[in-house]
Amino acid sequence: MAKKQDTKGTRDPFAWLEKKAAEASAAAEQKAAETPRQLWLPGFDLGAFPNHLNRSSLIAPIARGRRKFHRQTVMVTRSDCVLEYTGEQLDEADGDLIMALIAFAQPYPLGTPVPLNRKELLRKIKPGRIGSTQYDWLHRSMKRLREATLFLEARKPDGSTRYTVGKMRSFDILKDVSYDDDNETYTYILDPRWVLLFSNQEYSLPDWEKRMLIGRGQEMAKTLQRLVATSSDAVQRYSMDWLKAKMEYTSPMRKFREALTAACKELERLEIITGHKIESSTKGKLQLVLRMPEKAPRRPSG
Repeated sequence: MAKKQDTKGTRDPFAWLEKKAAEASAAAEQKAAETPRQLWLPGFDLGAFPNHLNRSSLIAPIARGRRKFHRQTVMVTRSDCVLEYTGEQLDEADGDLIMALIAFAQPYPLGTPVPLNRKELLRKIKPGRIGSTQYDWLHRSMKRLREATLFLEARKPDGSTRYTVGKMRSFDILKDVSYDDDNETYTYILDPRWVLLFSNQEYSLPDWEKRMLIGRGQEMAKTLQRLVATSSDAVQRYSMDWLKAKMEYTSPMRKFREALTAACKELERLEIITGHKIESSTKGKLQLVLRMPEKAPRRPSG
């Protein structure tokens, strides 16, 4: 009987070594991501949120009423990112809560419990009177965030993977949450892999004070504020079809255009943008064009 051929000997040894090195690097990155550590970055403050999520439909200005339940749904993103989501549909109020939970967790290593009084939390995200309605909303939203699961894969321009969160392992917005009624305190744990989403300073920092001044019922303005914060361009252009899909707006384009115009006027009122117009692109497609405020000149040092 002929001996079984040793296929290992016919393989390219360099390719095998490269594969092993890549596996070791991925394992080390995963271990580092799951190791509790401070999530501190220069300029990190309330409102900081990863660009990949700000550019996606994960958080949308949905109408009040029954929420959809997503099950491994591919969300709208840019071409350099693939995002799948399982959980109840998230709105801009949920987004405010997530950003606040991230900010309050700053003094604690990621992956460790964070205690937080519910009234202190609500004062950051719900301007005005705080009562039973706000407390009930917070309790439901904390449960909603605990159930949420993301699968995110970002790619470099050449198509190779930059980092992967999920696919083989899940990424939870919250790893754990509990509530103590005696002292009205939530204790929550952020998924340690949040640090991957903030790596390479791939996050934006919308003006939180102005965000809290956005008028009631102007959730689309909040979505736009998060989106424009991801770019430093003085003039920003977005396809109307892409924006409509990103915002999960199901009514006709005519109504979407009206709602978007109202949102832009709200951002102009707060000087988040200085102007807007809807026009045809060079390819004949409708697009939203936004003009951003001029940045203040940097003061000379010394």
